[in-house]
Amino acid sequence: MTNQNVVVPDTKSGISLPMVRLSGSSIFPATAQKPPTAPGTGGGGCISLSAKKKLLLENLEINGGGGAAKINSWVDSMRASSPTHMKSSSQSLSEDQQLPWQQHQQQITLPSALDNFDQIMEASRGKQIVMFLDYDGTLSPIVDDPDRAFMSKKMRTTVRRLATCFPTAIVSGRCRDKVYKFVRLAELYYAGSHGMDIKGPEKGSKYTKFFLGTQGTEPVICQPASEFLPMIDEVFKELVAKTKLTPGAKVENNKFCVSVHFRCVEEKKWSEVAEAVKSVLNKYPKLRLSQGRKVLEIRPTIKWDKGKALEFLLESLGFANCTDVFPIYIGDDRTDEDAFKVLKEREQGFGILVSKVAKDTNASYSLQEPTQVMDFLQRLVDWKKLAFQESRM
Repeated sequence: MTNQNVVVPDTKSGISLPMVRLSGSSIFPATAQKPPTAPGTGGGGCISLSAKKKLLLENLEINGGGGAAKINSWVDSMRASSPTHMKSSSQSLSEDQQLPWQQHQQQITLPSALDNFDQIMEASRGKQIVMFLDYDGTLSPIVDDPDRAFMSKKMRTTVRRLATCFPTAIVSGRCRDKVYKFVRLAELYYAGSHGMDIKGPEKGSKYTKFFLGTQGTEPVICQPASEFLPMIDEVFKELVAKTKLTPGAKVENNKFCVSVHFRCVEEKKWSEVAEAVKSVLNKYPKLRLSQGRKVLEIRPTIKWDKGKALEFLLESLGFANCTDVFPIYIGDDRTDEDAFKVLKEREQGFGILVSKVAKDTNASYSLQEPTQVMDFLQRLVDWKKLAFQESRM
């Protein structure tokens, strides 16, 4: 029996959602149901920042209102989430000034995934590890020009080796096609646009059969926001026009979302960026605003994020109700918290936050930068090879 893609309407949202029929299984929706919580080893290392900063970030995602007060609130949020911003109007530390994990002022530590590697592997014993990796800031360094966020050759080789040992997915806010051009590994799963565009491996993975489409060759399996594409294109064009006079502003069409980067914009011009985004967003009530690291993102209001993408991929791989699966998600951005939260609620696997500074997080472990991520992934590969050799003795 061949795998089939089926599109059915979601009666609550009015959106047509792809459904996937796996060989020998029933149809399930792209908005995969959350598996029951199974006993595991999850648990969050939650490091709390100030309530004021958290409230600013939450307020940014609430549409409505207007006027100068609204713009000022947005700019405050942009400052609060900017890793390199040096606060001039507050005695509190900026993200770059905050103490490393082990020196956080509240003495709450998020342990290093490298220092606790053996403990993580012990927790995974007898379970199938599944890897989920963000791209920017995780596999590649954060750079001023998002079009030049290249991963190193050594990192690419490490990720290729990882995919020979475990099912491996890239889960990024970028357009799926764009992140694929950066990674260039056909044996991986790709979830672009914060998980709203998922495609399985084209070759080189023993799990490929689960992701084949109706013709048995095209493994596109999940695009829950397809009918928003014309709207996203309109918003992209409007934002390009609105921001063209703001030096350093860059608008990126990520297919199912639009990203407005302000990393290279002078801080005194951030209000211009906020005003441009607000003026466009006000015309589209079916879209919402979220924020990443020096980027404002406009995306559909559907209940879909990186956490939903993680659940969907696990279900697609046949691990919906399994207690013997061990997902590991590594990411550096606020949008990755949706995936960390899912793992914490499932009590399966671990979330690993990539950051040099303390953040409010649902992750369980930390790595400081992409070079440490590469070291951790290589240790996973070495551990898997050793375990295989021991099993044959």
